[in-house]
Amino acid sequence: MLNHSITVKAAIAAITLSILWGGNTPAIKIALEGVPPLALAGVRFIMGALTVLVWVLWSRIPLKPNRKERQLLFFLLLLFVLQIYTLHAGTDFTLAAHAGVFVLTAPLFVTLLAHFFLPGDRLNTYKLAGLALSFAGIVVIFAEGFMTSATDFLIGDAIVILSGFLLGARQVFTKTLTQSIHPARLLFWQATLSVPVFFILSYLFEDLDSIYLDTGIVLSIVYQGVVVAGLCFIFWTLLLHRYNASRLSVFGFVSPIAGVVISHFLLGEPITNALIIGGMLVAAGIAVVNFRGVEQTPTGTAP
Repeated sequence: MLNHSITVKAAIAAITLSILWGGNTPAIKIALEGVPPLALAGVRFIMGALTVLVWVLWSRIPLKPNRKERQLLFFLLLLFVLQIYTLHAGTDFTLAAHAGVFVLTAPLFVTLLAHFFLPGDRLNTYKLAGLALSFAGIVVIFAEGFMTSATDFLIGDAIVILSGFLLGARQVFTKTLTQSIHPARLLFWQATLSVPVFFILSYLFEDLDSIYLDTGIVLSIVYQGVVVAGLCFIFWTLLLHRYNASRLSVFGFVSPIAGVVISHFLLGEPITNALIIGGMLVAAGIAVVNFRGVEQTPTGTAP
């Protein structure tokens, strides 16, 4: 299993993707004003699947999965549908900034699950300290808001925390799968198989007569589909294939900060003075988790 140490280029790529992901929850919040959660997920991943298909065709990658791959894809599909639905449904009941921070508890779950399920990706002092610093930064940024309004959004917050756990589990499972299944084939079938599931569930449980579209909603859906579900998924899966999952996932702590800024400009949600302190703690956490000290092995793989 590939577990290379994080390079400067990989770190820049991970931070860029995390910033783009920071815009996902504000985009979801905008789109939910006109489209219910399951229907939104279906439309989003039609775009995502088409984006991945361009990559597949360009690279001439065979799409047909074998029997073993079909079984693995089934379990990935279950995780994927549950994680995306809980993210959309939870965001509908809370603020975009709240959703952004809670879904990004995923790196904590990745690090914990990787310790048990990914060889060579064990917890150590640096990882625990770095994760603690990064999480403390997030707590600082949102502490005042949670103290005054957490009870108003408790249900939505809890659902998004569940989504964060499922996202962490999905990233660990994806890391395992990309060692035997080409990332492009994995992403294409993940998105494609989820679309009919989302639409069937939407037809059964949602009021589709209430759907309406305007420019902002359409742009937010395109952003979620092409940028996040397409391009971000492609590049993040490629990074997961090559680099240590728990060290890579800690860059996800950048996303809540980006989400706060984007939510401020798009939705009018406030930016507090705690953002500066929290940002410094997040950056410190990233540096500590990726510390290349005496624990690094001679081959450059994670301990």
